Amino acid sequence: MTERLSILFDKVLSQKAKHKGERMVLYIAILSFLVHLTIIYLSKFGIIKGFKDSALLSGPIAAIYTPFSFILVYEVYLLIYYLPKSITTYIRKQYEIITLIVIRRIFKDLANLELSSDWFEIKYDLQFTYDIIASIILFGILYLFHSRSRLTIASDKSPKQYEKINRFIIFKKSLAFVLVPILIALASYTFGTWIIDKLSTETLGYYFKDINDVFFDEFFTLLIIVDVILLLVSFFHTDEFHKVIRNSGFIISTILIRLSFSVDGLINTVLIVAAVLFGLIILMIYNQYESNRSKLNLE
Repeated sequence: MTERLSILFDKVLSQKAKHKGERMVLYIAILSFLVHLTIIYLSKFGIIKGFKDSALLSGPIAAIYTPFSFILVYEVYLLIYYLPKSITTYIRKQYEIITLIVIRRIFKDLANLELSSDWFEIKYDLQFTYDIIASIILFGILYLFHSRSRLTIASDKSPKQYEKINRFIIFKKSLAFVLVPILIALASYTFGTWIIDKLSTETLGYYFKDINDVFFDEFFTLLIIVDVILLLVSFFHTDEFHKVIRNSGFIISTILIRLSFSVDGLINTVLIVAAVLFGLIILMIYNQYESNRSKLNLE
């Protein structure tokens, strides 16, 4: 059973599959950008009609939104790829995804930007300000999270402990493998539903903002379930307090990110930054626990 799982896992989530995915997404992103750009200019010159008021076709800047969407899809794949390898790396990928969503939203903000003296009274100008500041803060937090997650504390483990850890890794591989078809089905369903819903209305131009919520609100809901499962299963190989708190803290962080999709404006931005900052603080305290325990063992 373990050998069969390993073969299936290598076909979908191996280093080789990862490299193939990178090249495929790159080609698709370039092609989608050129197609979107072409449609924008065809609409601008009146060759195609019916999308005059669409924010998706408001200008060349809006075309950048499309390749970013495919990059985000690849980041979702990387999250699944890193799930069996490290909990902190898996969580970091979650934070990278929400940061890229904020960056992608900036291109939408730029398409709606109004340069005037009433900057702080215009909705889209305010959102642009929030997103610019949030992206810088998130980038800094991600740097700190990455540097802290690379901190490994050496500790002696018994053969029994190693056996428990190996079983946990096998479980995470199984979970990652199951997530692949679930996420493909979820992405296909949500995007298909969105397309049908928007094409059935005459107000396509007013739904540009909703694209941020397509797939990713359901995606982070699924991640909350995955995080809870990992927390519960982790009790089989450890019941150490600081590890339980770390994993529980990461769940809270994911929930805050999910909640951000239900609100707009400043509250949305604050929830995202608070979620990632909370995860960083949890990791820093956890590392301090590990460091102190290592010192005590050496003494």
